Parts: sequence; structure tokens; C-alpha cells
Amino acid sequence: MSAETGPAETRGRDEHVRRVRLPADRRTPAAARALVRSVLTEAHLDELVNEALLLTTELSTNAVEHARTELDIEVVADPDGLTVTVSDFAAGPVDELTVGVRNDTTDIDEVSERGRGLLLVDHFASRWGTTYLPTGKGVWFRLDRPDPAGDGETHAGRGTAPSAASAGGGAATAESSAPSAGAMSELMQTTPDPYAEDPLPDFATGLLTRVAEMVGAAGGMVRLDRGDGQGAQVLARYGRQPRPGNELLRVPLAVHRPYSGELELDAAPSAYARPLAVLMAERLSLHLENDRLRRADVRRQAWLTFLAEASELLAQSLDVELTMALVPQLVVPRLGQWCAVHTTDEWGRLRLAAASHADESVLPHLHKVLQETGPESVQARLREASRNGTQMPLGAPMEGFAVPLIARGQRLGTLAVGRHQRHRHDPDEVAVLEDVARRAALAIENARIHAERRRVAQTLQQSLLPPVLPVVEGIGFAAEYVPTGDDADVGGDFYDVVPLPDGRWLVVVGDVSGKGVQAATVTGLVRDVIRVLVGDGKPLPEALARVNETLVERGGGRYCTLALAAVGPGDGTQLDVSLHLAGHDRPVLLRSGGGAAFVGAGGTALGLLDSITSPTAEIPLDPGDSLVFYTDGVTERRRGRELFGTDRLRDAAAPLAGYSADVVAARLRSTALGFSAEAPRDDIAILVLRNDAA
Repeated sequence: MSAETGPAETRGRDEHVRRVRLPADRRTPAAARALVRSVLTEAHLDELVNEALLLTTELSTNAVEHARTELDIEVVADPDGLTVTVSDFAAGPVDELTVGVRNDTTDIDEVSERGRGLLLVDHFASRWGTTYLPTGKGVWFRLDRPDPAGDGETHAGRGTAPSAASAGGGAATAESSAPSAGAMSELMQTTPDPYAEDPLPDFATGLLTRVAEMVGAAGGMVRLDRGDGQGAQVLARYGRQPRPGNELLRVPLAVHRPYSGELELDAAPSAYARPLAVLMAERLSLHLENDRLRRADVRRQAWLTFLAEASELLAQSLDVELTMALVPQLVVPRLGQWCAVHTTDEWGRLRLAAASHADESVLPHLHKVLQETGPESVQARLREASRNGTQMPLGAPMEGFAVPLIARGQRLGTLAVGRHQRHRHDPDEVAVLEDVARRAALAIENARIHAERRRVAQTLQQSLLPPVLPVVEGIGFAAEYVPTGDDADVGGDFYDVVPLPDGRWLVVVGDVSGKGVQAATVTGLVRDVIRVLVGDGKPLPEALARVNETLVERGGGRYCTLALAAVGPGDGTQLDVSLHLAGHDRPVLLRSGGGAAFVGAGGTALGLLDSITSPTAEIPLDPGDSLVFYTDGVTERRRGRELFGTDRLRDAAAPLAGYSADVVAARLRSTALGFSAEAPRDDIAILVLRNDAA
């Protein structure tokens, strides 16, 4: 045969010429086909459409995949046939390859090694070859119109598809006839169903069936291992099982890890069996890669959702033990068969904080193995992972790996995870586990910080309140205190009962504006100043004035409301109460015979003005009478937009007339808390003073 270096350069009036430049895009083959189809229609060459579209698809697809540059498509049609040239702009050396008129003696295996596109071009084109330019190269093919006066034996489209092997037949004949353009077009145009939930089995079966029929195979199979621990599974099957001793044609699928697979055909050796099997494997591999990427994307989205949910759950828990117990529940069984959280104590020793196993019956054995010591024990590897701050494989008997728990540069312990039942962790799962470990460590550290703040707040709050109320003959004292819902903050409410130099007792109930350490310092200041002043025998109005001066001089915008009540023996069994209010709510007086009323006169809050007023109210308490002091955490407790209010407090206290101070305080606390399902937004302090004389 004579070598060709380019398409014929003759031009005539009956020619139809189209040229277009297309991008390196997956849609380029479709655009090239549309261009060729339009030229064939104009030139009335419809009999060449199957071969022309098939070869155009192959050349443009190969150019897009390998050259990755723009493409120039030239289509020239004349009364005798069609010429299509696909040129790219890829730089670099190119193996020269030119082929002239194909004849029956051409070695198809030699050509097929150069690519499936050249295999098809060599089979169907009348002539084809390559053109080399300084900017790239072009591949062209020529399709001649069949001669109606001849015997119909032209190269283009002359092959016919072989019939399929019969159900009971053996392997195909040694030499199958060449596939037709129609059969090749059907093979190339077979695509997965875009609306099917899992289209790959049907798509693979369709491809396998077509290729098996084209090469006369007695049977075939496609096996696929997705790397999910299930092993190789049959994706598609054709015909019968291969007979023992038959030499099978095997082609590996070109897929990336963790996917792997193989195409197997029970076909007799022929010129087209392997090239067509390779062609099918490449087409199937492309869609398998899409499936792998789609599943990987779905899986990554699922991991992102999992991490977001895990973060939300971990962030909601501010209890250290609960947080550590939650981590294994998140990991098992999704990320491993078992999980254990170890924390490091102040001496650097690991302590098992929480563990979980997919099989609860194995949990005691897991605890036993995790507690074993020795150079080869699991605990030794955990210590090494914690000490080095790196991931560490565990090995037998509890195969898995350990991830250090590190938050804000501090090593908190380890997160140990056992492998899945059927397969090892893939890189995505390892990355997710490391992310879980980081989030878990941060959640544990945050819970520890919150616990420490809570302990500090509770200690500070307790230091601002009397540990016990004094026991005084004839006088009953009772108090209830409920801190705000955030138990890590110190409230500004306080109460106290202080002995006076003249033998009386001073009841103090106060409320400093705000919360936190700043409010606590003002609370301690007010409490201590009052104790010192009244201990020195200062009158209550003077003591209030001195406290006001102190707060004004201190500044800072903090103010305080106070209720001071000096109580002592009166006439007979009565108690005399001298009440001073400095911006505080009026207390409720409960008469033993029934009825409740507010008493006292309001004054000026402390710390706002240079001078204050605090009118004195003298209140006699008969036996069984009570005086109820409270802070605004009671009256301002909310249920939606509704406040508990002073009227509701008075109405709730009225039925308690005559009860002991402990009962009155406890009942009012319960009533205030039961008013709303929400945690208190402000501290609640209630102090009851009662005449317990018989």
C-alpha cells in the first residue's frame, strides 16, 4: 500500500467545506458530529453517516483526552465521498504514523496497539493518515461513496456482525467476521440510564452482550471490587460459565483505587476479539470512574454531615464525663468496631475514661485488654502515641490505631479505634477519625474549662453567702438561693444575718447589678463594709450612707439595692423590726391570722448618687408573723412575655401565713421556679424572718 501524508488537496465546485475551532471540552465530540452530519446532509451522502459519525467521535474524543488543546475540525464533502481532518495544537515529539489503503492482510493487532481510535479508523476508512504541522498534528480519514455499479464490496461498512453463539454451543470459531459500522455505532452509543438508581449493572450487561455477540463469545463476565470489604462482585454476566480448560480472554478495567476489576470473555482467538474487549473495558472504566467519583463525593458529603453533627453534639455537652462518654458512641460502629478514650492525669498516666464496642458482649474483654500492661500491650502503644503526638498502629490482639487527643497545644490523652470487621480504614476514614479526635479533644478541653469555671463560681458564690443561718431563740430564719441558669457565673444577689452590738440581729438582703467576677467583687465589698460598720455600732442610715460613698468613689457603673432590717425583742412576745430600704423591693408581711401586704418605704439605690434617702419603717411582728425578703430574680422571672410580678408573689405568700420560716421560703422558691420551664435568667434569693415565740 502507498503511504499518505495528507488528504487530497483537490477542490471543485461541487464540494462542501466546513471549518470550525472547538475547545478541549467534553462537549466537543458532539459538536463535531453535528458539523459532519450537516455537511453529509448538504452533499446528499447519507449512506456514509454511520461510519463518518463513528470515526469523527473517536478522533475528536482522543484529541480532547490526549492533546488537551483546542481542535480544528475541517469537513470536506464531494460527490465521491467525505474527508474529515481533526487537528490539535499539542507541542512535543509525535511518533510518525501514516497508513494508506487498508487491505485484508493488514495486521490489526499492530494497529490496535496504537489506540482504539486508530483501530476503528483503519477498519472503516477508505484511506487515513496524519499531517504534521509546526503547531501540532492532524489526523484525517476519507470515506468513499459505494459504487452502485459494482458488486457492493467497498471497504467502508463491508464487515458484518457475527451471530451469537448458540445456547449449547462451544467457543466461537477461530476467526470471526469483522464488525459492521452499525454494530460499532450501537456499541459506542450505549450509555447508562441517567434516571436509574444504579445504572452500572444494566449498562455493563448491555456492553458485554454486544461485544460477546460481535466476537462470537460463548460467555463473559465483568467483576468489580469497590474496595468496601465486600470483595470482587459480579457486575455483569453473559452466556454460560466457561468450560474447564478453555483459555479465557481477560482485560483489566482501567479504574483507580480502591476500585479494581476485570473483563473476562470465553471467545476464540480472532483479530477483533481483544481490541473490542479493550474498547469495552475502556468505555466501562470511564463510567466506573464516574461512579467512583460520585460515590466518593457522596461519601465525603456524608462525612461532612457526620462531622457537623458530631461537632454540634460535642459542643452541647459541657460536662467532662458526658463528653468523653459521647465520643465512642459517635465512632462505633460507623468508623470502627470499637473505640476507647483515655485521658492523661497530672502525672502523665493514661486512664480509661470511656469505651464502646459494636458487640456489647465483647465489652468486658475489651476493658480487660485495654487495662493490660507490658511492653507489647495496647496501653504501651497508647502511651507512645500520646507522648509522640502522632498516630500509632495498635496491632494484635486489638487491631486498629490510636490518635492523640491534643487541644490548644495540650496533650489530653488518646482516641483508640479498632478496624472494621471486613476491611481496613481507607484514607478518607483515617482523615475523618483524625478530625473527630481534634474536635473531641477541643470539646473535652472546653468541658474541663467550663467545669473549672463552675467550681470557681460556686466557691466564690458560697463565700458571699453565710454557710448557715444563726439559731436564735424566739426568731426563725430561713433562706433559699437559686443561681442563674449559667452556673459558671457568679450572681450579684446575696443575703446575710449579722449580730448587732446591742443584742439585736441585722437581716441583710441585697442585689448588685450585673453578674460575673465584677459583680462578685462589689457584692463582697458591700457585705464586708456593712459588717464592719454595724459591728462598730454605726446606725443603719449612716451605714447605708457610708456604703453609698464607697460605691460612688469606686466607680465602675455598679450599683446595689439593699434591704436592712434590725430585729430585736419588743413588748411581751412581740418582735420589733426597724426596716430600711435602699432601692430594694418592699418585703411581704404575713400575719399569722391571715393576709399578706407589702410594708416599708422605698429609698435610693446605692452607688448612683452622692446622697441617698432611706426612710425607716417600724414593724411589730406578733407570734407567728413573718416578713419575706426577696430579690428581683423572683418578681422578674419570665414565662414568655409575662412576668411573675409582685402581685403574684403576694398572692402566693398569703396562704402560707402561720407556717414556719423554712416552709414559707421553700414554697415560694418552688412557686417561682414552677412559673416557667426555662432556667432562671437572674439569681433568686428569698429570706424569711419569723416570730417563733410561743
